[in-house]
Amino acid sequence: MLSEERVSFWERIVNRREFLKQSGRGVAGITVSMTVVSLLVGCEEEALGEVTAMALATGVLISEPHRCTGCRRCETLCTMTNDGKTHPYTSRVKVGRNHFYGPNGAGMTGSGAIVPDTCRQCDNAPCVNACPVNAIAPQEKGFGVEGTRVVDESKCIGCGACEAACPFDMVVVDKETKKSKKCFLCNGEPTCAKYCPTGALKLVPWKDVYAIMLKNEHLFV
Repeated sequence: MLSEERVSFWERIVNRREFLKQSGRGVAGITVSMTVVSLLVGCEEEALGEVTAMALATGVLISEPHRCTGCRRCETLCTMTNDGKTHPYTSRVKVGRNHFYGPNGAGMTGSGAIVPDTCRQCDNAPCVNACPVNAIAPQEKGFGVEGTRVVDESKCIGCGACEAACPFDMVVVDKETKKSKKCFLCNGEPTCAKYCPTGALKLVPWKDVYAIMLKNEHLFV
C-alpha cells in the first residue's frame, strides 16, 4: 500500500533531492517515526522495545539496548576524544550506571538490561533554563549539529545548576576542570556510535536511509 500514511518520515517527501534537503537539516532531537526505525534495524515495529533514534545532519543515530554488552568502550572513547582522559563520570554516554538494572531500575536483582544512555537534546531543556550565566545554548546553524544544546566552557562557572536540573542525570560537572559536560553529538559524527563493536549505537548515513526507504516503497519516486 503506497500512501501518505506509509510516507511517515516527513510529510510528502517526493524525491531524492527533497529527501536529502529535509534530512540534511540536522536539527537535533527530531523524532524519527517507528516505521522508519523498524526499517533501519530490520524488525517489526512491535519488536522494537526500547530502540530509539535521533536525526542528525549526517544521518540517523540509533540506540539498540538489546545489543549492548556493557563493554563501556563508548564511555572510554567519549572522554578520550572530548576530554583527553579516560573518565566514565564525565562521559556523555552512560552505560556503567545502568548495568543489569536499566535506566529505571528493576528491584534488588535487576532485569538484565544494559542500556546506553545519552542526552535527549530536550526542546525546553532544563539545563539551559537553569544555567545562571547562559553557558548552555542551542547550536547555531552552520556549526556542528543545529539545535544541539552545547556548553560554552568560557562562560561556565561550574556551579552545577545544570547538573541538578537534568531529569535524566546526563549533565555533569568535571571535578577537575570545574566545567559542565554534556553531549553535543560530536558535531554529527558520534564517536560512541563509530566504535561500538556490537552496533548497540550506530549512525546510519542519510544515503543509506534513503536507499532502505526506497527499497521498501516508503518514498515516492
